Amino acid sequence: MSEPGRDEAATRLMLDFAARTGLTGDQPARRYLWTDAFAVCNLLGLAAAGGSASLRGLAVRLVEQVHHVLGRHRPDDRRTGWISGLSEEAGEAHPTRGGLRIGKPLPERGPDEPFDPELEWERDGQYYHYLTKWMHALDQLTRFTGDPSGNRRARELAVAAHAAFTYAPRAGGAQRMYWKMSIDLRRPLVPSMGHHDPLDGLVTYLQLRAGGGDSGDGPELAREIAEMTAIADRRDWVTDDPLGLGGLMTDAWRLDRLIRRGAGGEALLAPVLAAASRGTAAYLRQRQLERPLHYRLAFRELGLAIGLHAVARLDAAVREDPRPYEAMPTVRRHLEQLVEHLPQRGVIEAFWSRPEHRRADNWLAHHDINEVMLATTLAPMGYLSFAEPGRIDSHAAA
Repeated sequence: MSEPGRDEAATRLMLDFAARTGLTGDQPARRYLWTDAFAVCNLLGLAAAGGSASLRGLAVRLVEQVHHVLGRHRPDDRRTGWISGLSEEAGEAHPTRGGLRIGKPLPERGPDEPFDPELEWERDGQYYHYLTKWMHALDQLTRFTGDPSGNRRARELAVAAHAAFTYAPRAGGAQRMYWKMSIDLRRPLVPSMGHHDPLDGLVTYLQLRAGGGDSGDGPELAREIAEMTAIADRRDWVTDDPLGLGGLMTDAWRLDRLIRRGAGGEALLAPVLAAASRGTAAYLRQRQLERPLHYRLAFRELGLAIGLHAVARLDAAVREDPRPYEAMPTVRRHLEQLVEHLPQRGVIEAFWSRPEHRRADNWLAHHDINEVMLATTLAPMGYLSFAEPGRIDSHAAA
């Protein structure tokens, strides 16, 4: 169930974001894939909670704008058109077949330019973990509206991303993944593998198949799921990064939804919960949430708060129906350990809701992502709901 005061605050944040980034008003469109993925989910959830057709319309408009901005080459690039290389007409019908740009301020590094690890953070390209966030947003569009095109485009994006980011080492052995690719997906910009990229990919592929695979509209993802299962096999997911921990918790919630629908994921849930439990305990022992304001990054802490919302939902689901885990005692044990940390969700939300903290330089340096993720923590329904397509309403928390 939604909470009116929190929903109102989240709505104000989202409307300010929409005006500031050119979704509404006269500002030029300024799109960034990670932030926009959360924004689409927020707008859908808030629309369902309050019955607002205008907010739902903003979500649809944001999806279209992201595809037309980040699915096409940059204005300062000599290349033009869709980054997929499709014709204008085909690109309109399949805007995700070439992936989507990150939306960084600087052009991507050229083939002959030296690698600068600091400068690379500001350069454009494609990140796999941003693409999986957008896949989730598109799938949520289908779940909230019943329009199958969201799930279809998400699965087309999954096929394109998987083909580009996964590779077999020349010396043989198991497949691996690149962390960052060029805008056209033809060359790696950062060859190392993201810690949670295989997990995020596998859970997202399973979600997409469960959300629209029976319709026959779009790729089935059977090959992608099999290959990502092999890449993710027996990996250690432990981290003490709060954003990464929030991602693990959210993946655990999604896995529970999949398991209960018979859509796979049974072998992943216990290891993911174990990693989240161990990592959260390590993070909290460092007393990071007690550090002075200027040492803290809001969006990373807010990612943890969002994950704790997922833990609360998972705990409620298991308490209501523990049958899927009767033969999996470690699931209950690790979940109980995580539940002990639920009060930290309120600590994080209260700290970053204070107006004086949101005037600080380190908040304003990441203004858009901070405000959108704060809105997600205040009203997480759009990001965390997992109902059948077209069946989400203001009472559908699952």
